[in-house]
Amino acid sequence: MVGGIGVSGGLQRGSVALCAALLLAACEEKNTYVPPPPPKVTVAPVLEQPVTRFLELTGNTAAINSVDLNARVQGFLTSINYKDGALARKGSVLFVIEQDQYKAQLDQAKATLAANQAAQVQAEAEYNRQAQLAKQDFASQATLDQARAKRDSAVADVANAQASLLLAQINLGYTEVAAPFDGAVTAHLQDVGALVGYSGPTKLATIVQLNPIWVWFTLSEQQVLRIKEHLAKDGRSLVSITREVPDIPIEIGLQTETGYPHTGRIDYIAPQVDPSLGTLTVRGLFQNDDFALLPGLFARVRVPLGKAATTLLVPDAAISANQLGPYVLTVSADNVVSQAQITLGQLQADGLRAVEGGLKSSDRIIINGIQRAVPGSKVDVEAGKIVGIAAPKTDDGSKPLPKPAGVAPADAPAVAAPSVAPSQAPTSPSTPKN
Repeated sequence: MVGGIGVSGGLQRGSVALCAALLLAACEEKNTYVPPPPPKVTVAPVLEQPVTRFLELTGNTAAINSVDLNARVQGFLTSINYKDGALARKGSVLFVIEQDQYKAQLDQAKATLAANQAAQVQAEAEYNRQAQLAKQDFASQATLDQARAKRDSAVADVANAQASLLLAQINLGYTEVAAPFDGAVTAHLQDVGALVGYSGPTKLATIVQLNPIWVWFTLSEQQVLRIKEHLAKDGRSLVSITREVPDIPIEIGLQTETGYPHTGRIDYIAPQVDPSLGTLTVRGLFQNDDFALLPGLFARVRVPLGKAATTLLVPDAAISANQLGPYVLTVSADNVVSQAQITLGQLQADGLRAVEGGLKSSDRIIINGIQRAVPGSKVDVEAGKIVGIAAPKTDDGSKPLPKPAGVAPADAPAVAAPSVAPSQAPTSPSTPKN
């Protein structure tokens, strides 16, 4: 018993010692920190290509001709020869006022003219007879003078009758109200049987010419001065450019349209700035064969500011903002992220934004994975590219492929959108962000 107890106690003491030794050995091992791998981002060089700068404004469409159709003679309205809102050709009769009275007046004027012409013939013959007798001393000078006076009076009566006939023809013509040009006619304001022209001209309807159509817009004084400086670099002035207005293109888009699908030409620039408003009025002319434009619509206006110039472009979705303004994340040659404050330019139709300052053509920017990149830290770079304005062609050059979304990795079919939405990027005062 005693010996057994001693052996058991010795085993227990040996196990405790072994455990203690293992614990001490474990405590002596050091915990080492293993850093996470660098975040993976898509990087592309800044795109550099020619871009046309535009001045973006707002304006309104207006009809080049809009005329009230009035009844100029008195009478009852006998017929309406068009459907409300329909298109009418120039010269087509739209309204007819009762014509009986004016036809009778025309016939009366014709009869008066015929009588006066007959009297003129008689007076002319009598004068010639008296003149012959006077040469032979068979008629006195007084008799000859009376014959001459009657002849001259008959001539005047014929002229008066001709004028009355013309007036009667004009009044009869006024009984038919015709379209002065091609256009759409509004709803009629007077019904058949109504007495019109009683106390003055009576408005019957309005005709509006829809093709072509104008777009009016204004430039602020600051914009005018900037354009003046831009023209001065090309050796031109606002006065000289008024002679070139047919060569200046203009584009517009309606509120529900994407981009600027309607193209026209500037046909008028006001010769002076309105001192009370500080604006310069400009007008563009647009063909409107399909009547897609109606007078009175709000329009977004875009006018080119000279020829295309080489410009740096970045995806608008790659732009972020802080208290200092807009910025993009650039990656150095050793893959270290830095933040570059930029000056925004014009937004292009394909989602690319022109950069007017803060970047160089050799810079590489992060176009995907912006949310994982931290300035001052390294990143795992994946090569990408920024797609330009022109859509790529097929191998045979026959048809253009669908326009890309603005950015694309070099070896991947698509790129996920960055965390910063385009609408979050700040805008410059001169080029509002759409």
